[in-house]
Amino acid sequence: MKIKIYIAFFVFVIGSLVLISANKNNYLESYNPTPLNFEIPKGWPQPTNNIFENNPLTQEGFDLGKTLFYDSRLSSDGEVSCGSCHQQFASFASFDHDLSHGVGSKLTTRNAPALINLAWMKEYHWDGGANHIETQVLAPISAANEMNETIENVLNKIKADSSYNRLFYYAFGSTGITSQRMMKALAQFTGSLVSANSKYDKVKNGEAIFTAAEESGYQIYKANCSGCHTEPLFTDNSFRNNGLQLNRFKDAGRYGITTLTKDSLHFKVPTLRNTQVSFPYMHDGSIYGLPTVIDYYTDKIDNNSTLIDPLLQKKISLNEKEKKQLLYFLFTLTDSSFLQNKKFSPDRPIYIKH
Repeated sequence: MKIKIYIAFFVFVIGSLVLISANKNNYLESYNPTPLNFEIPKGWPQPTNNIFENNPLTQEGFDLGKTLFYDSRLSSDGEVSCGSCHQQFASFASFDHDLSHGVGSKLTTRNAPALINLAWMKEYHWDGGANHIETQVLAPISAANEMNETIENVLNKIKADSSYNRLFYYAFGSTGITSQRMMKALAQFTGSLVSANSKYDKVKNGEAIFTAAEESGYQIYKANCSGCHTEPLFTDNSFRNNGLQLNRFKDAGRYGITTLTKDSLHFKVPTLRNTQVSFPYMHDGSIYGLPTVIDYYTDKIDNNSTLIDPLLQKKISLNEKEKKQLLYFLFTLTDSSFLQNKKFSPDRPIYIKH
């Protein structure tokens, strides 16, 4: 009788352990990614490259990328995440800081650019030092004055967190945590940061109308700014010399990548979208206010410089009223729905299937 009881108890224990194990790892049997459609806004051009061609966009990949984006363990001191310098309410730029801050409160040498509409870019960073959205994260992770970490250490840290096994499985079909998968997930999140719902967009779609001042500013923009800040992206993604002199960091811009003299002091043309909230401006954050930016291009730039971009060699003449009208138009490029979208915020619950 006792033997039968012992056998029954043994079978019960083994069965319970198997059931617990199965429940603990039941996500291994439920790989069923949810495809997401990357929508091209109305009236926008097709991206030059399909950044999701070899990296299918899914809800699970997006959520893994968002988790990594806001995870400070990607830095050596565990204090700095991608989201530390790229803040949503500032159009994923650094709010009110001329230079972004890295580990140990070290200052970098450049202003953090806004991470929006990346799918339409061919090169990334102010100098175009990265030519693919998946690899552009390597520079900030490894830079001593930014995240100061190695990919190997990052992988070891996130492998030690069992919750990442689930997220990587849901995104890629196995629990293998690799640098390639990490970069693909981050690309799914950052590549989805599309800002295209400002008042300007509503006007273009027939859902709103400009005020008289905004319409005047729009015409001023088209006559003086659209050569570099081309609609609808409000950047042509080119690299140009805008007349700023070599700064205290001796930052020569794209020249540091190509070593071509013609690229000296050439920096990427930033988008004007959400520029109302993405101050300070310029690659080094040297100008804090939009009115001051306008003053720079109308009154302070050296139009006679042989190095300056040809489009800027013709002086822009605006009176004070026209400057204000241009400013009113620039404010119409603010996309509040994007800046407040919980889908991109760190406080949105991570999507996990059960």
